[in-house]
This record gives sequence, structure tokens and C-alpha cells, in this order.
Amino acid sequence: MKIKRIFKVLAMAGVLAVPTTSCSDWLDVKMSDKIMENALFSTNNGFMTALNGVYMGMIDVYGDDLSVGIIDVMAQYYDMVNGNHTYKVFANYQYEDEAFKTKSNNIWTKMYALLANVNNLLEHCDEEGSALRSEYYPIVKGEALALRAMMHFDLLRLYGPSYNENTKSTTAIPYQEDANREISPLRSAEYIVDRVIEDLKAASELLKDNDPVFTTGVGNAVTSDDGLERADFTYRQLRLNYFAVQTLLARAYLWKGDKSTAYRIATEEVIKRNQVDEEKMIFPWTTKEQVEADNKNDLLFSSEVFFAIYHSKRSQLDSRYFTGALPKTSRLAFWGTNPTNSQLSVLFDDPNNDWRSTLMWAVQTSSEDEGGDGEEGGDGEEGNEEEGGSSGSGSLYLLKYADAGREAELDGTETYLYMIPLIRLSEAYLIAAECAATPEEALEYLVAIREHRNCHMALEATSMDGVKELVTKEFAREVLGEGQLFFYYKRLNMDKFLEGSKLGSMYEMLTDNYQWPLPDVEINKRGSTNN
Repeated sequence: MKIKRIFKVLAMAGVLAVPTTSCSDWLDVKMSDKIMENALFSTNNGFMTALNGVYMGMIDVYGDDLSVGIIDVMAQYYDMVNGNHTYKVFANYQYEDEAFKTKSNNIWTKMYALLANVNNLLEHCDEEGSALRSEYYPIVKGEALALRAMMHFDLLRLYGPSYNENTKSTTAIPYQEDANREISPLRSAEYIVDRVIEDLKAASELLKDNDPVFTTGVGNAVTSDDGLERADFTYRQLRLNYFAVQTLLARAYLWKGDKSTAYRIATEEVIKRNQVDEEKMIFPWTTKEQVEADNKNDLLFSSEVFFAIYHSKRSQLDSRYFTGALPKTSRLAFWGTNPTNSQLSVLFDDPNNDWRSTLMWAVQTSSEDEGGDGEEGGDGEEGNEEEGGSSGSGSLYLLKYADAGREAELDGTETYLYMIPLIRLSEAYLIAAECAATPEEALEYLVAIREHRNCHMALEATSMDGVKELVTKEFAREVLGEGQLFFYYKRLNMDKFLEGSKLGSMYEMLTDNYQWPLPDVEINKRGSTNN
């Protein structure tokens, strides 16, 4: 497949090695490393290698933990089987447990290591006599600034407080934006989100008139007269293109509580600019034919994805988290054993039609499951509401990433088989709905999503509180397996939301649990001063 060949090349972009140290000592480099660095940035191709290396390095964090893995467990999507589950530490927010501490240390270390490489790239972009070609400059620098903003923002969303007027001065994380050797001070949540916004605005300015997505679309263009080598800028969905950056910017303003700006960006810069004319969209809604195609059904709605991580071994996520070969206490599954008597019937208001319900989940049995015939899509017995629904004849498991056995049927264009979505079109509509002036306007944005999900149930809301409830449910349906729901709950500081371990039950959240403690690897580097 062409896409796999391209990213095999990108995967070799390890000349800028990603270190495994904390943010405070990543610049302890040997002279030989500095010579290699200078050699790397002596050519235009070297800049692309460095940038691609950051994208590929993001797999280590966004290819699992901050998408389909523990962050979705912490959003209480799944049945934890009476507290005996492998991931109960994360479901129960046991931040002092060694398993959590190890995971947190790894995420922090990898993220700041990637940020080190981004900052190094940015400094070389603006060096006098830089080898970066002028036509490449706005795209490379724009993407790099957006990467720096996105990773800092996600670190803030993990380690910072639920943001409001009372917490915005709370000390959170460092904002690493240069290549000096000094430990960066811990900054307030307000400082971090303002720096995120500043970087995203700068990235937008660079990309708005230069991003190839406006002229060649999201796929591969083989010819051009703008001086760009097309192999460097294919598959704009796998890079932080203009629409991804603008949606991130709306996301950041919403985190800050600036609904009017978030609304303007979502509607004017994303929704309207994406609509080229009455019939054409740059990122079009996924069609019924694409969703229901035999053995090639696109369960990601991938044409709508603004930004995704490319993961050549993505199918391993299915065997790691969802497959029936796993014991019940290691498998991520909804409460219940069939769609009509499970959390699916609560999460989805039109479960018999909504593609997110009818196509993305199936019943799978394993040797531990009593009864059942082991076939996907079978009708399991009713679960035991008091003891946990996964103890019946099977478990409802996610099909979103179960694509491993389909290679022989493919023609080389199915990028969605290797994508882990992080930003999508529907988020702009959800932001617009949440920030709309009236319930009537909000419903228009929600209906626009639902008509492209085969939902036929009518929506009603007579107040913005009613809109908030509808947006929350729609958001949870849209980002299942994509690592965004925990952050949504945290932004709103919600103390109750749907839980995965009992039919229709609401999880009572201790809002202090939304904030991860600063990891030991960073505390130890800073010593007793912790600044």
C-alpha cells in the first residue's frame, strides 16, 4: 500500500533521537550529537525528517494511552467487572499506585522529549542561512508550532486543574519553548493556555494561505507548481493542517471559558471554510456507502478526520484491549451482553439505526464466558445488573480498530485502517452547538451531525441546560475510543456522568480526581523547591 510505503520512510526519521529523560535534562547532548544535529538541518530534507520524526514519535503516547487506552477507561466508558479489572487503577483514579505512577512518568517523559525536538526544529527554522526552502517554511514552522501547542495543551489537560476563575492561577506544568539547558519553571494554568493559544494563532497565520489542503485536498497530489515536493505534504489528515489547528484553537478557547471566540472559530474558520461550495467539502461527511461497504466499511468516518496519528500496527490495539481471547478482567467492554440490554441502549438514543451503535460494537464470547456460540453479533443472554453485565454469555466489544484481517481485500486507499483520530469535523459542530446563542440554533448543529450518523430520533431542547445534556451525549458517542471524553468532563468539572459498570447508572466523580499529580520523574529533578 502506498500509504504504508510512505510512512515506512517517515518511520526512519530517527536521526533526531527521542530521549527518555525528563524535560530538565534532554539537552545534555554529546558533541557528536550536536554534529549530527547540524548535519540533519543542513538540508531541506533534514527538516522534513525532523518534523516527521515528531509525528512518528507521537505514536508512543497518542497511539494508545491518550486515545483508546487508559484515558477512555478514566472516562468510565467500560465495565470494570466489580473492581477486579486490570485497569481498575485508572478507572478508580488511584494516583498513588505504582502502575499509575509508571504510566504517568512515561507519558510526561515522552511528551517533553518530543517537545524538545520540536523546539530544536523551530530554532533551526529561523536561523540565518537556514536550509529550509522558503516555500516549505510556513508549512513546516506552522505544523511545528501547532505540535508544540497541542502537546502542551494535553499535558495541561492532564496535570492542570479544571479551569475556571478560581483555579486559573494554580501552578501546573512548564511551557518548554526554547533550547536552553535550564529547568523551565512551572507555570500557572492561565499562562499555559495563553501560550497554547499564542502558538496556535501563529501556526494559523502561517498555514492559512499556504496549507496544500486548500488546493490539493487531504489526499495525494502528484503534480504542483508551487515548489513543494508532493510526497512531503500528502495525506494532510495525518499532519496538523489548517483545519486541525483551528479546531484546536477553538478547543483551547473553550477550555479557557471564552465561548464567543470558540464559537466564531468553529463556525467561521472551520465549518464555513470547509464548505467549498454547496456540493463540495474539503473534509466531507462520510457517506452511507463508505460506512456500510462490505469488508471495507469505514468505521472511523475517516473523511471527516482533521488530524490522526498514523499507526502501522494499529490492529494490535484490538488484541490488547478488546478481543475475546482476553480474560474478562483485562477486556474493555460495555456493561451487558447484547445491545438491547446494555449501556449501548443508554448511550445511544437511536441504537437500532445509529451507525456508531449498529456497526461499531459486537458480541464476542471467550472461554470464560458462560454460554453463547462465540460468533460476533450474536444475541447473548441478559447480564446480571447487580453483578456486572460482562458475566453473561459474552461481552460487547469495540470494532472501531478491529481491522487486522482485511488486508487481502484492500486496494491501497484505505488510510483509515492505520488512523487513530484525534481531531474531527464533528467537534467543530459540537463546539458551535454548545456555544450557540439559542437552543434552536444549537439543535441545528447537532442534527447536522446526526443526519450523517443515520440517527432518526428527533431532538428537543428548550433551554441551554437541555442543550448541554444533548451535547454531552453526542460528544460521548462521537469520540468513543479516541481519548477526548475525560477531558470534556474535566472542562465542565462534571460531578456525575454515565458509568460503564451498571446499566443506566451515573458515576459520582470526585472533581479533585480530574487533576493528575505531577509525576515523580519531574518532582525528583526539581528537588524540594518544586518550581
